[in-house]
Amino acid sequence: MALPESPAQRHRAVAATFSDRVAQTHDWEAPAPVPGWTARDVVGHLVEWFPGFLSAGGVTLPAGPGVADDPVAAWRHHADGVRELIDTRGDEEFTHPFTGTQRLEDAVDRFYTADVFMHTWDLATATGQPHGLDEDFAATMLAGMQPIEEMLRSSGQYGAAVPVPDDAPVVDRLMGFIGRDPAWSAG
Repeated sequence: MALPESPAQRHRAVAATFSDRVAQTHDWEAPAPVPGWTARDVVGHLVEWFPGFLSAGGVTLPAGPGVADDPVAAWRHHADGVRELIDTRGDEEFTHPFTGTQRLEDAVDRFYTADVFMHTWDLATATGQPHGLDEDFAATMLAGMQPIEEMLRSSGQYGAAVPVPDDAPVVDRLMGFIGRDPAWSAG
């Protein structure tokens, strides 16, 4: 099943899957597959980096609860704010100093929705939940990232690729590509 093609609808679907994982998390200190991170840190990353990305282009998200105090409330507030932003201003031009000019909803889609998608795996894996990631979207992301691997690795945002068999499920191949071990477990 493929995710919707509309950036706004795709964001809703990806954020809903992440929201489900957040709602089912009971141990916020559980180790995550990102070295040094916990389940709480996965949520914190998404809630904390994106407002700075937007503000570099002159867009502000409303501040909400802190992840340290209430990761569920922090995520809900943040996800609602992003959804509202896309719904009300998605067609506006957005200029970011490093990514150029594009529609706001396209910037959200390229840089944020994709990040939420990948970090859904991290949170699900940390907390023993199924990831529920769409295989078609994972394949599209992997195909789009492979040609720019050197640039991605040099950004410092991705770890070294983890070898994964060519016939592994596409989500495993995507996770291996971004530096996650698909066989990782906290135990």
